[in-house]
Amino acid sequence: MKKSILFIAFLIGMASCSSTQSTLKNTDDNAPNLTLSKDNTFVIIEYSKDKKYGYDKDYPINIFFNNTKNETINQDRFLNALAGPNGEKIMFTKLENCCPFPTKRSELGAGFLDVYELKWKGQKKPITLYLNIYEKGILMVPVGLSLKK
Repeated sequence: MKKSILFIAFLIGMASCSSTQSTLKNTDDNAPNLTLSKDNTFVIIEYSKDKKYGYDKDYPINIFFNNTKNETINQDRFLNALAGPNGEKIMFTKLENCCPFPTKRSELGAGFLDVYELKWKGQKKPITLYLNIYEKGILMVPVGLSLKK
């Protein structure tokens, strides 16, 4: 229901503008296709050096894989591959959808970012990541996190 209301607001906003540009800065249709590990998580081999990657709504983690029919499977595949900075097990919770943008990979012509909160033992303050299931990009580990061993 919340997505429907946001989408209607987005369409009204799009209709009032002659052209709506995406503010996403790190999409790459030429990025290699994502692959799955034997544990059904995404294979990630790069670490981001950009502190905005995943932490800023204009630099979301782009996890498009095959299709967007299942709205949570790609987020799980990405987040389950991660660990805290010292290998700690992370727990994650979806907080909300935000930040509508135009996309060709949605039947509606628009997509939303998914906002997740990550926590682990010994952490002082939870972190928030922005994930995008509609666009492709180079998949990396965000600054301050590591890969699950």
